[in-house]
Amino acid sequence: MEAVVIGVGLHPFGRFPGKPALDMGADAVRLALADAGVTWPQIQGGYIGSYEVANPDAIVGRLGLTGVPLRGVFNGCATAGTAVALAARAIETGEHDLTIAIGLDKHPRGAFAADPSVAGIPSWYGQTGLFLTTHFFGMKINRYMHDHGISHETLARVASKNFGNAAGNDKAWRRTPLTPEEILASPVLNHPLRQYMYCGPNEGAAAVVMCRADQAHQYTSTPVRVRATALRSRRLGAFEVQSPSFPVGESVQSPTVDATRAAYETAGIGPEYVDVAQLQDTDAGSEIIHMAETGLCKDGDQERLIAEGATEIGGRLPVNTDGGLLGNGEPIGASGLRQIHEIVLQLRGAAGNRQVPGTPRVGLTHLYGAPGVSAVTILTT
Repeated sequence: MEAVVIGVGLHPFGRFPGKPALDMGADAVRLALADAGVTWPQIQGGYIGSYEVANPDAIVGRLGLTGVPLRGVFNGCATAGTAVALAARAIETGEHDLTIAIGLDKHPRGAFAADPSVAGIPSWYGQTGLFLTTHFFGMKINRYMHDHGISHETLARVASKNFGNAAGNDKAWRRTPLTPEEILASPVLNHPLRQYMYCGPNEGAAAVVMCRADQAHQYTSTPVRVRATALRSRRLGAFEVQSPSFPVGESVQSPTVDATRAAYETAGIGPEYVDVAQLQDTDAGSEIIHMAETGLCKDGDQERLIAEGATEIGGRLPVNTDGGLLGNGEPIGASGLRQIHEIVLQLRGAAGNRQVPGTPRVGLTHLYGAPGVSAVTILTT
């Protein structure tokens, strides 16, 4: 039995002093339920993810104490991908007919500070200044730029595109357009990445309602099919977030490559059919790398494609049409569900001023984070 999305809800991303994460989550759920035309007591099961909230399943106190099995999940930046996969799987296996995936988080400024030991890394890794994600991503894209001829201008174009897309998204956090020149003039944080080339941790929530495909007509005329979900962790020798070393010799493919291949195989769809994509843009360089790792182009082709405007909303391969992480920020538990929300709107033809021209039929979402884990979802009309 196939799972389909019948409702999506998104609480704005940003900073909301005095508003608990659970309240943001409840708002997102209510929007998703209304979109699906169902009520909370009809939900038979679900999965909810958060980094900051220890017991996110307590959201039932805001929504109704119906006894629903709401399982808490966490998988780093891939948390929402995990929630979506499990909610879909519960339908595919016949456990439930109507499920929900929920993500919420409320990160303080300077979030994610920790002792390296909590990630299984020796203390010297932190003492030498390596336990910084900004440092890792700077090193990774610097090497990639050297190996594949990517320019600083291309980094700036990616960031400018995403801030421009966010300007047309009333639920985005950073909605001020910036030119590539303004971005290149901002301070360097970790070479070659500058201030406006990084996303930031913040607050927000999102929810997705799914049902059995053969029952979708009861709720909507525009169901979106969950064709594949895949998650992979790092291989021995791969250079990933929080890796304390870099392999000598032949490089090992990233978990993004593994997850994407598995998703394409399950869906029976190749990358050439993807009409719109949401890629993890922790920084501008990550979006560039992930374009190739998800099979949407070859290594090095990004320089030409981005210069030509291929990844713009009106281009042949629109990427991060809602502003991505750069424009929206990253509340970890909700970030991937924001991606699903945007792809569903695009495939419905309901994205307003962000709508991809024509009739997009295939969308891909991609998550990547520490300590080297990636989740990919393929959605189709």
